[in-house]
Amino acid sequence: MMARAAWPRGLTAALLTSALVLAGCASRSAAPSAGVGLAEAPAADTPSAVSLRDPDISDIAGARGQVLGRNDHLLLYRPAAGDSLRGIAARFLGNADRAWWLAEANPGTVAEVGVPLLVPLRPLNPLGVHADRMQTVPILCYHRLGAGHSKMIVSPANFEAQMTWLVHAGYHVVRLPELSAFLAGEKPLPQRSVVITFDDGYESVYRHAFPVLKRLGLPATAFVYIDFVGGGDALSWPQMQEMLASGLIDIQSHTKSHRNLVERKPGETEDRHRAAVDLELRVPRETLERRLAPLRVRYLAYPYGDADELVLDRAARQGVELAATVIPGGNPFYAQPLLLHRTMIFGDMSLETFKSKLQTSRPLSAP
Repeated sequence: MMARAAWPRGLTAALLTSALVLAGCASRSAAPSAGVGLAEAPAADTPSAVSLRDPDISDIAGARGQVLGRNDHLLLYRPAAGDSLRGIAARFLGNADRAWWLAEANPGTVAEVGVPLLVPLRPLNPLGVHADRMQTVPILCYHRLGAGHSKMIVSPANFEAQMTWLVHAGYHVVRLPELSAFLAGEKPLPQRSVVITFDDGYESVYRHAFPVLKRLGLPATAFVYIDFVGGGDALSWPQMQEMLASGLIDIQSHTKSHRNLVERKPGETEDRHRAAVDLELRVPRETLERRLAPLRVRYLAYPYGDADELVLDRAARQGVELAATVIPGGNPFYAQPLLLHRTMIFGDMSLETFKSKLQTSRPLSAP
């Protein structure tokens, strides 16, 4: 395959025209010289036009180029000197973080002066389904960080190496609300998306993980069980408040006492078991929302990763929107929101083993 930078500009325009035709955005008979097959952008002095001399539009840093044509779905843009994908995304998509929309619509390219770029104004593939594969989103599950020989303890050095590798390898660490929108078919996610979570609520998350996540700008969710908070090696309420205030760390429920919700205690009737499950789900929601207001608790990590029909029913009745197991693997768009797969990260994993756990796509079987 030819490198993107080696394409002649005429060929680039022709390829973009073909893409627009296939998307139903251009006429096959349109002359390439007139906006490369798109309706030409209206002149800046017409009443319906947005003036390209408007400082709020044309003077956005990294987006001073020319609109060649557009419709409701796609836009064709010719970058100017100093333009960047983030600047173009900020100008046309309202959010610089959507630069990945442009990167995926124009594989292997940057904002090269004079070379047209395709700007999708709406998600082109919100479900992440491709001809040969479908997108899946792995959720990583950590417990304790520090020194020790237990496989449940990840060393601070290994955790930092794993997070640094994610950033350098081009992964996008996303939040649970973003995953929820993806599963609902509402918003796309970058192809290499991953979610980071911590279970139980150990103080080592604050001491070791939080500084690394802040330095790298990575979001994560800590699932805590209420009876543990404030204990000997558990997170304190002030620590959780500080992490929440950073805008990077979310705090969600791991139940009240960490009991296995599937198992009945000796002599526990079905009615009492149902009431106990309700208590395990209700108390952390009410306590966390009261102590960490304006936090909204709507996500759950099942203790031991176990859930059955009764637990699923009670969780849904209490407004749980996403709930995670510890079944490894990635989550495609059709994943059951209350039975999400989640991959445990253990202390004895090498970096190469860690990399192998990141299932961000699943091949589609041939018909």
